[in-house]
Amino acid sequence: MPSKSSLVIFLHGIGASGAQLMPLAASWRASLPNTRFVAPDAPFPHRYGHQWFSTEGNPLDPTRIRTAREAFDGLMDDVVRVEGFADAHAMIAFVGLSQGAIVALDAVASGRWRIGALVSFAGLLPPQPISSARRDTPVLLVHGQRDTTIPAAASTLAAAQLGAAGFKVELDIEPGVGHTMSSSGRRGRSHF
Repeated sequence: MPSKSSLVIFLHGIGASGAQLMPLAASWRASLPNTRFVAPDAPFPHRYGHQWFSTEGNPLDPTRIRTAREAFDGLMDDVVRVEGFADAHAMIAFVGLSQGAIVALDAVASGRWRIGALVSFAGLLPPQPISSARRDTPVLLVHGQRDTTIPAAASTLAAAQLGAAGFKVELDIEPGVGHTMSSSGRRGRSHF
């Protein structure tokens, strides 16, 4: 039995590391005192840190997508097992930023992961059929209106696609915010 009642897994963006997202845990602990927070490094190297998948060449190549999914699932399985939540997926939340949000959305939308919640900051849903198998996972999409890396329209489209598949989705487009996790977004997202 885990020593905490829930687990938040932070998923960083391209060229970063898990440690860069761990300061969020300090600001969320007050409102989520019985939660364990982890932030693994993505499985593939990047010249500035780590990445969940390579963006060189064709990122939609089926072989590349399959490899990224296998690496993501293997890493998440390890994290969940080590943290003591292998039999408690409903008590797990994925909180992803940019590329981390993309792999989290893919994991749930493809039907591979049933978790308690998913929070996506500045992400997008890869083109794919949406499985309704995991539609009981609530999804929060937060996106900066001024994001020039992944336009906010990507989250608006993801919300529509997930909603049509029966997911409970909340969309928050933040005016004046770029490709980041804004301080207001970080403060307001600890209750999922």
